[in-house]
Amino acid sequence: MQLLNASGCLDALVAPDVARQLDGFVTKTITPLPREGNAPPRIAETAHGMLNAIGLANPGRDRFIAEHLPRLRELGLPLWISVGGFSADDYAETCALLSDIHAIELNLSCPNVDEAADSAAEIVAACRLATSLPLYAKLSAAHPDLAEVARAVAAAGADGLSLINTLRGLALDASTHETVLARGSGGLSGPSLKPIALHAVHTCYAATRLPIIGMGGVATAQDVVDMVACGAKHVAIGTALFSDPGAPSRIRDALAVVDLDDIFACAHAATKSRVYAA
Repeated sequence: MQLLNASGCLDALVAPDVARQLDGFVTKTITPLPREGNAPPRIAETAHGMLNAIGLANPGRDRFIAEHLPRLRELGLPLWISVGGFSADDYAETCALLSDIHAIELNLSCPNVDEAADSAAEIVAACRLATSLPLYAKLSAAHPDLAEVARAVAAAGADGLSLINTLRGLALDASTHETVLARGSGGLSGPSLKPIALHAVHTCYAATRLPIIGMGGVATAQDVVDMVACGAKHVAIGTALFSDPGAPSRIRDALAVVDLDDIFACAHAATKSRVYAA
């Protein structure tokens, strides 16, 4: 099991010591052209988790490859590059420019941009033709039939899945009753996301048996165990890194006495036993 960060939740160049606690680093999503992102305020705390509406702010792929990627290589970590875009060609062109990295995560699920991308399977198929690097499709739990999407991207050539991204949420200012984020809605992350993420991992593992990176509300060793039990091969920490930069080391220490291989996907056997018993 590799312990990773969720894309966008850690700047490894600003906090290299935090990044080096991980088994690999996942970059913020890179798009073909630079993006300033959404207007501030674009991050807000709520009683149920964190809302963000960053809007894929990034330097664009040319500057990222020329300036940022060489510096990230100096960390000595396996690099997972998160790729985004607004058409299948956008994704494929970026994938074709990447080499000597561990894997590509295709961000097919960002809730904070207005442009509608092509279908997930079409994007994965285009990227599969553009690169031989491992492709992980990052999917949203908001889809009414997530298993269907998972099977479609698997058939299109995905090597694995990343589950899940944030889900749309909204918070109001108690005094003005206006939305706290300038955009209005944003992506909800944090502890409240965990049951949804576990359901997504459980569902997609059963549907595809693809390797899965489980994420959403991961803050403790028990959260990691639960993800692995549902079928996650790797686990990513997201929002917890903002308040606890030492979380990866703390979690790893607690997992030292746990046999994750023995726990892997055991929730499926338990579910099957209960169904047969009924």
